Amino acid sequence: MIRTEASKAQTAPAEPEPLAGETIAARLKELAAFTDVPGEMTRLSLSPAHKRAAAQVAYWFRAAGMNHVHMDATGTIVGRYAADRPDAKTLVIGSHIDTVRNAGIYDGNLGVLVGIAAVDQLRREGRRLPFAVEVAAFADEEGVRFLSTLSSSKAFAGRFDPKCLEDVDSAGISRHEALRTFGAPVDTVAQCARTPEETLGYVEVHIEQGPVLEALSLPLGIVTGIAGASRASIRLKGQAAHSGTMPMPMRQDALAAAAEIILAVEARGRADVAPHSLVATVGTLTIAGSAVNVVPGEVVFSIDVRSSDDGTRRAAVADITSAIEAIAARRGITPFVSWGHDAPAAPCDERLKARLSEAVASLGLPVHHLPSGAGHDAMVFRDVLPMAMLFVRSFNGSHNPKEYAAPEDIELAARALHAFLLRLAEQEAGAH
Repeated sequence: MIRTEASKAQTAPAEPEPLAGETIAARLKELAAFTDVPGEMTRLSLSPAHKRAAAQVAYWFRAAGMNHVHMDATGTIVGRYAADRPDAKTLVIGSHIDTVRNAGIYDGNLGVLVGIAAVDQLRREGRRLPFAVEVAAFADEEGVRFLSTLSSSKAFAGRFDPKCLEDVDSAGISRHEALRTFGAPVDTVAQCARTPEETLGYVEVHIEQGPVLEALSLPLGIVTGIAGASRASIRLKGQAAHSGTMPMPMRQDALAAAAEIILAVEARGRADVAPHSLVATVGTLTIAGSAVNVVPGEVVFSIDVRSSDDGTRRAAVADITSAIEAIAARRGITPFVSWGHDAPAAPCDERLKARLSEAVASLGLPVHHLPSGAGHDAMVFRDVLPMAMLFVRSFNGSHNPKEYAAPEDIELAARALHAFLLRLAEQEAGAH
């Protein structure tokens, strides 16, 4: 039997639907094969595994119709889907493809692959929008390999600090050297910056990393803003003593003082009247010269305070500082309080938030708004570009191998992002 061209076409395998959750989930698993440590998901920034993952993402960019694909000065892979006219602005969709050690496969990666899916759907529909769409696979969000972090998105925001090129990893390799090995044109950082004159904004899809959407049985959530954060290192100096000979009333026990302060930090976090707005955490504690028969004379611990409202956060910082001083004075302890890291909250743009809300509602889903307690690439665009985020329900949190987003939730996120692009396009077309 002679097969005709028509019969060949009928038997050709169907092209996978870009927005299908199973299609995106399969790509997530494929991307997870690029790891620095076999058997676990560890892909540190600018590592050999990251380079292979970047090449795969670039391939998917081109397959989705992004004809202009390049690596920028920080190792970010950028794909561009052209607008319906050459003078149009650009919307950036982004997230990161580096991971923490022994991570899950969804954090960061999901946002890049959902962005690819939404653009691929535009290609299949033969649509060009009144703005170009760039998808960015950022190279450095987690901050595991080098001391500084968010260098890729900061370059997009025009906030790249050249000093970070001097950072070295545990093997003594500088970021500058790692970028050269990676193949990044490190001397062209200035060309990475996006300006309001040419850019509509930045949108990021990300797993929630927390339990709120799961508890509410909701697949998607609209982010109101990214919490600001204050961090401190606290050193309490008391007097070490023999545990058997020092009477209780005469002790200057630095650990007992720390314990009281830690409970005060927790109480201040719980006292906030707005649920989920303020959190306060002691995450590390070191006891100098600790032994079973020694009254601790010195301890060092950390404090992390976050809120989506900067006034709330700063009031909590002031209250915690006062509590430390009062507790230390009562116990005869000398406190050394150093508040260092201070990142302001990054509110999401009202217009982009509204379009995301409309897109989620168009899928027949409830529209739920929630803050992000974790930091993201999106936060660096505060006061530079309008930004918005869409959360996808995550099970088992994140930064661990058990993090999970269901294919059906992933598909809803992809369809919501595609619908968002169409709604934003309608608004932009109406403005011209």
